[in-house]
Amino acid sequence: MQHDGPVDFEAYRGELVACCYRMLGSFHEAEDAVQETLLRAWKARDRYDETRASVRTWLYRIATNVCLTALEGRARRPLPSGLGAAGEDPEVPLVPALDIPWLEPFPSAQFDLEARADLRLAWVAAVQVLPARQRAVLVLRDVLAFSAAEVAQQLETSVAAVNSALQRARAAVADLGDPATLTEADDAASREVVQGYIRAFEAADVPALVRLLADDAVLEMPPVPLWYRGSRDYGRFMDRVFAMRGPGWSVREVAANDQPALAAYAPEPDGGHRLHSLQVLAVADGRVAHNVVFADPRAFDGFDLPREMSADDLRHPR
Repeated sequence: MQHDGPVDFEAYRGELVACCYRMLGSFHEAEDAVQETLLRAWKARDRYDETRASVRTWLYRIATNVCLTALEGRARRPLPSGLGAAGEDPEVPLVPALDIPWLEPFPSAQFDLEARADLRLAWVAAVQVLPARQRAVLVLRDVLAFSAAEVAQQLETSVAAVNSALQRARAAVADLGDPATLTEADDAASREVVQGYIRAFEAADVPALVRLLADDAVLEMPPVPLWYRGSRDYGRFMDRVFAMRGPGWSVREVAANDQPALAAYAPEPDGGHRLHSLQVLAVADGRVAHNVVFADPRAFDGFDLPREMSADDLRHPR
């Protein structure tokens, strides 16, 4: 039996974008995939049979196939820490590797809570290592809670194949540890740590920054294929940043990947500030454990951030 009334496909856009992002690792590509999904659904709306699947299940089947097609022959989207050993020299040249399709941040504040589960950068980065169909199974089963039978139908395979792929996918990402050790972005203790980090950053107070770091804190800076581990090297690199660009930075709080994030504005010679980077923080046990600093301007898309701020903007923030 076909569906009689009009179907509001747009109501599913947000959760579909989040799903496609988990698979593709790119907010831009996820938006394109969802646009293609909704277009296909609209063209096929007369053939949709509500006795065979709910609208949501049907849309996810289309979206999954769009993503699998997009992933054919594609390189995975990594973070620098997934490519090699940590650096030790804070003075090494910062040369961007623009030929690498880096993992992108996700503007989670634009989406409802249900769509934002399992969006943390570490988890999404781990998923990028999986073969495409294992990614799909892991996201559909463990994040979106579709049954094995539903996923088998969506992927046109058997329940046994789905269960096998899920087992392999879970094993591959198991070394991430317990995600519960990472504090939620709206937790009071996490907010206090983030506020302290902002104060220290805006004051160019590197010793204060270092006191807020976990001993094995990680700092990485896509598109530069360079990363540091440990509060000492993190602090040494921040000394270099403030020596190069000067003090007087300004920060705006945002949210990315359901983690606290900072839009960092560097001081300009004319007295204004220009958007320099988006820093996505992971807070654990009252310390900053990880900071991914996205410096590619494309990473700012979706966050509704001004690229420049005047002195008046700083005095009267939105």
